Amino acid sequence: MLDSQPVTATQEFNTMQIELVRVDDAFHFEAIGKSGVAQHMDAATDIGGHNAGARPMEMLLMGLAGCTAIDVILILQKQKYVIEDFRLKVDGMREKDAHPAPFRKIHITYLLKGKLDTDKVKRAIDLSMDKYCSATAQFRPSADITYSFEIQE
Repeated sequence: MLDSQPVTATQEFNTMQIELVRVDDAFHFEAIGKSGVAQHMDAATDIGGHNAGARPMEMLLMGLAGCTAIDVILILQKQKYVIEDFRLKVDGMREKDAHPAPFRKIHITYLLKGKLDTDKVKRAIDLSMDKYCSATAQFRPSADITYSFEIQE
């Protein structure tokens, strides 16, 4: 059973809080964090949702993508590289017919454009995956995370 007590802020932790508000009488929710930017979530239409937002599990993968993207871009920018275009594709594989159905395998494809050194890009991704990305650390105990990258000049 989960503890129902709220998280109390202490000096040893950085705290984060979001608020989730039900938008309709089904499964459409709006989540707002400290940034004040609203994100919408909804369930699939086959269970009564209205497809008015991303699924919660999609948002987890989006968070992973955003976390590692920020890391990699920052690392390459500090090395004075100009990134003309940056995209990620994330494929998540969940256990079939399981409840809960966590991600067990995740593959991230980094798509970069610019005059970039292959070794420097690989090093930036490795640093994100192994040292900086908190979302990767969150997934790592339950999912095998792999990556590939392509550089287009």
